[in-house]
Amino acid sequence: MTRHGKNCTAGAVYTYHEKKKDTAASGYGTQNIRLSRDAVKDFDCCCLSLQPCHDPVVTPDGYLYEREAILEYILHQKKEIARQMKAYEKQRGARREEQKQLQLAAAQDQVRGFLEKETTIVSRPLNPFMPKAATLPSTGDKPPAFGQRSSGGGFLRCVPQLLPPADGEQPGSSAGPPGKDKSKALPSFWIPSLTPEAKATKLEKPSRTVTCPMSGKPLRMSDLTPVRFTQLDDSVDRVGLITRSERYVCAVTRDSLSNATPCAVLRPSGAVVTLECVEKLIRKDMVDPVNGDTLTERDIIVLQRGGTGFAGSGVKLQAELSRPVMQA
Repeated sequence: MTRHGKNCTAGAVYTYHEKKKDTAASGYGTQNIRLSRDAVKDFDCCCLSLQPCHDPVVTPDGYLYEREAILEYILHQKKEIARQMKAYEKQRGARREEQKQLQLAAAQDQVRGFLEKETTIVSRPLNPFMPKAATLPSTGDKPPAFGQRSSGGGFLRCVPQLLPPADGEQPGSSAGPPGKDKSKALPSFWIPSLTPEAKATKLEKPSRTVTCPMSGKPLRMSDLTPVRFTQLDDSVDRVGLITRSERYVCAVTRDSLSNATPCAVLRPSGAVVTLECVEKLIRKDMVDPVNGDTLTERDIIVLQRGGTGFAGSGVKLQAELSRPVMQA
């Protein structure tokens, strides 16, 4: 028996610690891990760069972005949509040309078949001054077989006739299999896209709508609202704000803002206030306390915040990785 209880191998019970340890070592089974505070971004950080925002903007769904990062993302997505649309139109044009070629080939085959049938019909005029036995058999009549009596009373003898060799073919040479076309040869048979069963991937028509990277909803540049955070200390520069745990406060009540504090953005002024201030003060008059503009429900944007490490924050902090399970 070993010294430590958690490494004991003589116990009759398969403990939770041993099961978790064996699962991590074997690579099988579903693993669960709880995210700590270090794995959650702050409420004032960009959802793309995960860094504190210098020029923040917010979407109608409450996701905060750096203006430069989200504009670069929108332009990149538009270029990607244009590239996909160009590839789709190119494939569509190739398919149209292929359909035209197939229709033209079908029409040519129909004409060729008609001409072949016409050429097989041969009518030869009969000479009334020649006896019937002397006339040559028509192309439709079968020649007499070996040993049959001819119309003159004698027996026919079959003499094999040698056909002239085809153009470019040496007499006496056997017709072997045609040589393989080098253009149709597979350079790498193990590549799935080059196998005989492989087919061209059919491209679907891409959507021209630019979507939000977080919510997946349509997003336009005009939907972005500038956000103005109220600093706790105006004398501290931006580098000093990064090192502080509490950087911003509510624009009305001066309460400190953090991931544990639900916040909202007022669209007319862009000020960030707490939801408690919105429920107790702003919703009574529906007036922006910063610039005095009239507010609507659409003008109050609830800011998406990160987790705090506690289960009561309302943010899912459980990460799960599903893997195959070995069963006896």
